[in-house]
Amino acid sequence: MRFLEVLLLCLCSFQAARGQLLVDLARDFETSLLNNRIPDTTRFLPEYDFIIVGAGSAGCVLANRLSEITSASVLLLEAGDQETFISDVPLTAALTQMTRYNWGYKAEPTENACQGLKGGVCNWPKGRGVGGTSLINFMLYTRGHRRDYDEWAAANNSGWSYDEVLPYFRKSERIGIPELYKSPYHGRHGPLDVQYTDYRSQLLKAFLKSGREMGYDITDPNGEQLMGFARSQATIRNGRRCSTSKAFIQPVVHRKNLHISMKSWVTRLIIDPITKTVIGVEFVKQRQRFVVRARKEVILSAGTIASPQILMLSGVGPADHLREHNITVVQDLQVGYNLQDHITLNGLVFVVNDSTVNDARLLNPSDIFRYLIAGQGPYTIPGGAEAFAFVRTPSSSFATDYPDMELVLGAGSLSGDRFGTMRNLLGITDEFYDTMFGDLQSKETFGLVPVLLRPKSRGRISLRSRNPFHWPRMEPNFMQHPDDVRAMIEGIEMILKLARSKPMVKMGTRFHDRPFPGCQHLKFASEEYWRCCLRRYGSSLQHQSGTCKMGPATDKSSVVDAQLRVHGIRGLRVVDASVLPNVPAGHTNAVVIMVAEKASDMIKDAWRMRTTPLDS
Repeated sequence: MRFLEVLLLCLCSFQAARGQLLVDLARDFETSLLNNRIPDTTRFLPEYDFIIVGAGSAGCVLANRLSEITSASVLLLEAGDQETFISDVPLTAALTQMTRYNWGYKAEPTENACQGLKGGVCNWPKGRGVGGTSLINFMLYTRGHRRDYDEWAAANNSGWSYDEVLPYFRKSERIGIPELYKSPYHGRHGPLDVQYTDYRSQLLKAFLKSGREMGYDITDPNGEQLMGFARSQATIRNGRRCSTSKAFIQPVVHRKNLHISMKSWVTRLIIDPITKTVIGVEFVKQRQRFVVRARKEVILSAGTIASPQILMLSGVGPADHLREHNITVVQDLQVGYNLQDHITLNGLVFVVNDSTVNDARLLNPSDIFRYLIAGQGPYTIPGGAEAFAFVRTPSSSFATDYPDMELVLGAGSLSGDRFGTMRNLLGITDEFYDTMFGDLQSKETFGLVPVLLRPKSRGRISLRSRNPFHWPRMEPNFMQHPDDVRAMIEGIEMILKLARSKPMVKMGTRFHDRPFPGCQHLKFASEEYWRCCLRRYGSSLQHQSGTCKMGPATDKSSVVDAQLRVHGIRGLRVVDASVLPNVPAGHTNAVVIMVAEKASDMIKDAWRMRTTPLDS
């Protein structure tokens, strides 16, 4: 394994300059050696108790917990492949998104964002493989604010208040931060490792000191209060990515009652139109069509984009829209609406008089060997995000203790992306990079990124055709609501204020105030200038949620009830980020894992199959 990791780091350093060929060679070589880690089912039972569609973060949790029931048979279907070592290195998360583990979605053009990016559209990377997006995300672990969940409960979603979901956050977690061992907000015995990176730069220390100067506390963002500045907590195990595959699937692949089928593309759910009961799943594997029946339930965990697509292809969705595609309507529901996402703006770069992380420095042999031998050093920084702050913009209408903006501290910046992996991920053009950062190659820089936590704009997922192998239509509608634009501009201004704080000035921090291409005609740093920057380069943090909204039957915009059962359809639940009524003020991977933990107990209780007590 050490040899393979050395090979990985060499590829990480040179792949963009040498092309995708090296990544493919590494993939094929590594897969040939490790291809048997997860047994791939090719012969199926005619019927399973539970069929889980999608082995993302939710699907992995469900497969683990439901297969605890020794009398129950479980089939987990995944369109992608098993995890390989290429996703292990936290710092190179952007590289992972250039591999086959990313669906590579691109959204429809949207009026108020992404217009200056490649093709004038937003990239929407989504995980494809056992582990889903936890294979390619930046690993940051935050849960949101307690008000997020209390608001769900207040909207007649019984059982979803913060006090009721906290035990499920704790159940999955194995906190690796000694000062939090005794915290009532963290778990010690779960399968999912949550740790700090061991790397602490001088920039991190200045960032935290600046937070105090601005009147904020240094906090545990997953503890008593979200508001404040904090080091990044991440799903890392001994310096390497801890995906939901590592945490929930690999420890239980020996279970005889758990079958995992990879490279299996689900084309539709089979629903009895008379009883409106899901009786099975149709999928394609190795160019062969299979139909497998479900004795008890089908659980749809294909994610915010694919779950609504599969529902609509199966006759569950907006009736008029289904008829447009000649799909027989089984149940008329508002599937695909209520799409939400956290919005961001990349490219705010600061020059500093201290060492930072960039592509050239990653070739340093001492950092490489320190990582390989001890799992330490800058390679352990999750996606390069060393810290974050949860703050409240001055004009926010939310409660005084509720942050509506996240400020993420990058250990480096876009200017250091010489090999282009981050640019490729974000859709940044070479022209933008050369114009903005061509003369910063030899300088030390870092980035600060604003993230809109409570967007008011809503998008939609709809069918492009009835062909299950075609991408659906993805309309983000970012920053359509004026409050979203206002909050983002205030977030940018808060970043510039932070950069002028005494601890940052002491490090020689200077904003790289070159106008963004396409916005040079406007007065720099004016409100209109920032509107232009957001319209051209504002994009997504990839936290798409809400397209199968949870709510009571009286809420005509809802798709599933508080038990995550699809309204009007028997034997079918949806368990993934699509059920979130409102996207929480946090990074959604932690939230989805919690939802799946809670759903697992709901399913066990429904069938009187609870086997293990809730870890409190």
